[in-house]
Amino acid sequence: MQRRERARHLIQLGGLVHKAGLVDLTDDDRATLYGAMLELAAKARDDGDALVLWKRRGKRAFDTEAQGSETA
Repeated sequence: MQRRERARHLIQLGGLVHKAGLVDLTDDDRATLYGAMLELAAKARDDGDALVLWKRRGKRAFDTEAQGSETA
């Protein structure tokens, strides 16, 4: 991945962390955010259904957001 593409990708991932409300929830504490992400990764390794569930929830949230912006 080229440098510019990588930077854009990382910015988008950071935007998802913010969009999910995790920045406000953790009071922008990076150690807490990192710990939570490590916990999610461990859960995903142990429970194969977790990724399927999270993907479904994420797609539903994106779809709901897209519908809301179309009507606005």
